[in-house]
Amino acid sequence: MSVAVDLAPPPVGPAATPRTTGTPGTPGMPPGAPAGALQECLRTQRQAFMRDPSPGLGERREHLAQLERFVRENQEDLCAAISADYGHRSRHETLMTEIVPVLDTIRHTQRHLRRWMKPQRRAIDRLSFGLASNRVIPQPLGVVGVIVPWNFPLNLSFVPLAAILGAGNRAMVKMSENSRRLAQLLVERMPRYLPPERLAFFDETGGVGVEFSRLPFDHLLFTGSGATGRAVMAAASSNLCPVTLELGGKAPAVVCEDFPLALAAERILAVKCLNAGQICTTVDHVFVPRAKVEEFARLAADSVPRHYPRLDTPDYTSIIDQRSFDRLLAALDEARAGGARVLPLIPGPAHDAAARRIAPHLVLDAPADCELMRREIFGPILPVLPYDRLDEVIERINAGPRPLALYPFSHDRAALDRLVTRVMSGGVTINDALFHVGQHDLPFGGVGESGMGHYHGREGFETFSKLRPVFHQSRWASTALLAPPYGRRVERILSFLAR
Repeated sequence: MSVAVDLAPPPVGPAATPRTTGTPGTPGMPPGAPAGALQECLRTQRQAFMRDPSPGLGERREHLAQLERFVRENQEDLCAAISADYGHRSRHETLMTEIVPVLDTIRHTQRHLRRWMKPQRRAIDRLSFGLASNRVIPQPLGVVGVIVPWNFPLNLSFVPLAAILGAGNRAMVKMSENSRRLAQLLVERMPRYLPPERLAFFDETGGVGVEFSRLPFDHLLFTGSGATGRAVMAAASSNLCPVTLELGGKAPAVVCEDFPLALAAERILAVKCLNAGQICTTVDHVFVPRAKVEEFARLAADSVPRHYPRLDTPDYTSIIDQRSFDRLLAALDEARAGGARVLPLIPGPAHDAAARRIAPHLVLDAPADCELMRREIFGPILPVLPYDRLDEVIERINAGPRPLALYPFSHDRAALDRLVTRVMSGGVTINDALFHVGQHDLPFGGVGESGMGHYHGREGFETFSKLRPVFHQSRWASTALLAPPYGRRVERILSFLAR
């Protein structure tokens, strides 16, 4: 996810919100003393962990129940805070992409937690002749740090928290500089549900992100840009802190010859318009057979206004801040100046500076070296790229960094197998986009420059657990037969084992 996540000071001017105040050592501390307050919170959580290193099933379920209760009791305030941070964010989009997935994830974790916590029996090595036993015990790691981006701030904090708390850990969560109102709500209200020694939220009050990434956590989850992810990983490496990095990239859709073009256009544009394209797993660009590019553009222009008849509809979300708004418009201007055809898909003005809204756009004939083709777009702009052969598409995708997602559209099994087998990506949705992310039993994560590690569902529980191997020697140890002095007996045993 190439969202720039807050290893920098917060914005100033109208988009900024008042800084949360507090005393050193508490979440929401004032600027000027982030390191001491963060370290004190980590110390408090680690001491609490040492006193209670492995909470039982009932205690973990109660932590999850409190997390769920917080979301339910504060639902409308959460939606309002996120919308205020955006300038305007569709309430229904927040319910659909944040509230509902979070509640579903918590319920899924509660339902499966007993099974996930059970020790796993493992086969015994031949050397022990089956008299000993092996098992793997999932145990809490300790204190987990979470650095959250602005685009889905509730989802990308509470979904991992379900796994972190379900695995029996404690957590410190650093919110984005663009989520100041939501952060303030979390800092002020969460202690009514879970104590700070179990879960603590931090606002970005300036310099917090840098200090946060330097803390000696037992695990650190970062979601954001590749550039910031490298800095986070470098900071964590000084503590040998393991990291899960959820980054991003230019996720392509590929419309094959056999797939109904109208259906492909409808589904791709529906995902591209969601959250105004500010999703790490949205369709960044689409490959379309050369002879069908014009028809795809026409079908897209028919589809989008049915859902968003005007730019100021309450269902359409604003761009998060002025810097991002200006970047997207500059990228459109650059492509246009380079000979691209830029097609707005909503009638009326193509953008609204006061509301920071940009209409969905198609870009045809985009220059290969323009901004839209070089970096993740993260906005409601969709380049349409013509192709003649499927192998050409595969070569073009593989020439760049591995994307976080791949979206092939085809009913031809051979074509799908070629794309899925030959193009490596973090995840895949076939004949649609985005929806693999919402499946509880599928791990979510990137590969290469799009990230490392997985979470969601059981994989999340295991990521935030130590799967601790335990070998239990039997009353009589067969290994005694292999003790020196070595002789004919040992020779025969080793010959048997090596047969």
